Amino acid sequence: MHVDDKELLYRFKDPSQKERAFSDLIKKYQEKLYWHIRRMVVDHDDTHDILQNMFIKVWKSLANFREDSQLYTWLYRIATNECLTFLDQQKRRSAVSLSEVESGLSNKIKADEGFDANKLEWKLQLAMQNLPEKQRIVFNLRYYDEMPYEEMSRVLETSEGALKASYHHAAKKIEDFIINN
Repeated sequence: MHVDDKELLYRFKDPSQKERAFSDLIKKYQEKLYWHIRRMVVDHDDTHDILQNMFIKVWKSLANFREDSQLYTWLYRIATNECLTFLDQQKRRSAVSLSEVESGLSNKIKADEGFDANKLEWKLQLAMQNLPEKQRIVFNLRYYDEMPYEEMSRVLETSEGALKASYHHAAKKIEDFIINN
């Protein structure tokens, strides 16, 4: 199903089509957003909860969307912010350091029934959990979502130069982790 974003927004503003338009929006973006969130928080249940919260915010705010960015950029920004809020709440709730939260995420990866430390995709997941939060987000958006730096700049509200540097540092750290583990 490929529904144009402008058409979705137009239909959303019509009360008789609002729910159907929102349902179409969810169908169009749900899987991409799920994996974007999942790579940041690892756990399926947490990902599902964050995705639901994100779509609730979208439902409440979509009528006010100004269209000064692309719809998917706006959705990714909301999803990213929801992930950061979730991770921050986890840190505060458990009163542990970020490294302990990240270690917990690594343990969740290792607990997955398909986990095999010798397989490159698992090493990549573990390597990503060792990255600082911002680098992990930039790496996810660039590597998995193939988002251009210009678009990433709008999602993360950061300069393209800073994003390129973050991605370069993240890629180097991941390469070092994979080689040495």
